[in-house]
Amino acid sequence: MEQSGSTMGEEPTWGELLLAFLVMGAIPVVVGGAIIFSLVGLVLWVRALLRRRNRPSADSG
Repeated sequence: MEQSGSTMGEEPTWGELLLAFLVMGAIPVVVGGAIIFSLVGLVLWVRALLRRRNRPSADSG
């Protein structure tokens, strides 16, 4: 018995290919952006804590 047609299914259209590439490209951008945003926030938070700790108090004069 022979099968007629392709067993792979239909080929995607240009729109579907473009959408797939946009989704695949957006995932690393979103994940990388979240990581960078978190790291910058943590660095700023730690620097603020250190700055507050190193500031001379008003009592010692």
